[in-house]
Amino acid sequence: MLQTEQASPIAAAFAHAREVGRVALIPYVMAGYPDTETSEALAVALCRAGAAILELGVPFSDPLADGATIQRASQRALDNGMSLRGTLDLAERVAGQVQTPLVLMGYYNPIYSFGLERFCERAAQAGVAGLIVPDLPPEEAEPLRSAAAVRGIELIFLVTPTSPDERIAQAAEMAARTGGGFLYCVSLSGVTGARDRLPEQLSAFVGRVRAQTRLPLAVGFGVARPEHVAEIGHIADGAVVASALLNAVDAAPAGEQVAAGIAFLQSLQAGAQKAGG
Repeated sequence: MLQTEQASPIAAAFAHAREVGRVALIPYVMAGYPDTETSEALAVALCRAGAAILELGVPFSDPLADGATIQRASQRALDNGMSLRGTLDLAERVAGQVQTPLVLMGYYNPIYSFGLERFCERAAQAGVAGLIVPDLPPEEAEPLRSAAAVRGIELIFLVTPTSPDERIAQAAEMAARTGGGFLYCVSLSGVTGARDRLPEQLSAFVGRVRAQTRLPLAVGFGVARPEHVAEIGHIADGAVVASALLNAVDAAPAGEQVAAGIAFLQSLQAGAQKAGG
């Protein structure tokens, strides 16, 4: 495990959010969607507009954890020629323009095919701070965890409402060995997608996770409105917004998509101020 006295970029982002009494907003951008140039401009603009962390999606042909919006964006990005290599190149360009920590979200097969050591080396060169690999369980994550950790990259695990306490503890322990990062709390048992309301059992679920770890907790899947962010602010540290943001971008005319993404993120910021913050 990499040992440093200085907080990691991800830890620093959550610490800053806590200091100013805000939920850490984590928007998602699909690399190559709606095209490579726009995805780069959108990523940079969201960082400059107040994103605490940026999640950059790697397009994949079979994104099992994702709903229709991200599946559609992923397929369009693939049609545009985007790949894992291209996503890393894009991440490097974004990281050269902003200080916001970048987290790559992608499935394991392209990473494994790329080569774990080679991938982590290239990701570190590109300025990637963390990795989310939704189809990589903790039991099989040690090779990637160790390759990432020695290069200062944090591996972030997803936990769900159906995860037993023992599995949550296992994911938290594995994440902590990488350096920290955060735990990604999937709000519901299902795929990604904007929803009208967050599940009623979310508070109890996040409470179970909180009992197992001191890592920051971010809630994703279904986050779409300022009131969702405000609700998350009572129980967790961060809110991930993906499908609703992509829907806003997709609905905008060509040439106005970046502005639409900024406007949507700014609308969520109305719910990001924690009570008493």
